[in-house]
Amino acid sequence: MSFVLDASVALAWVLPGEGNPYADELLERLIVEGAVVPPIWPLEIGNVLLVALRRRRIQQEEFDAIVEQLARLPIEIDIEATDHALAGVLLLAAQLGLTTYEAAYLDLAQRRNLPLATLDERLRVACGTAKLEVL
Repeated sequence: MSFVLDASVALAWVLPGEGNPYADELLERLIVEGAVVPPIWPLEIGNVLLVALRRRRIQQEEFDAIVEQLARLPIEIDIEATDHALAGVLLLAAQLGLTTYEAAYLDLAQRRNLPLATLDERLRVACGTAKLEVL
């Protein structure tokens, strides 16, 4: 795996008006090298897509196509993350002023010694504090 993928980057690939060169470059890298995500990732993605559908930001056909597109990507879900939820993730969240959801990405990147790809500014700052590479 080449990097830890935050939901913010994946959503930039699929939601109308959210794309940017940074996210596009990461998609190309993902296709070649793969990425890893914490178990919260599919739930985060699913929730944002459902809200977009309910608010008519995307149509049902787009929703179905997005889900299929994301499911085909070489993304590994790190099941070991649940073992670190109360200890590592909670501690990181408290130390760095993050939500536990944000800290789950940081924890995974630290455990796997991988850089983190995110559009979330608070998470980017926390990575700097933790001396973790951000793509």
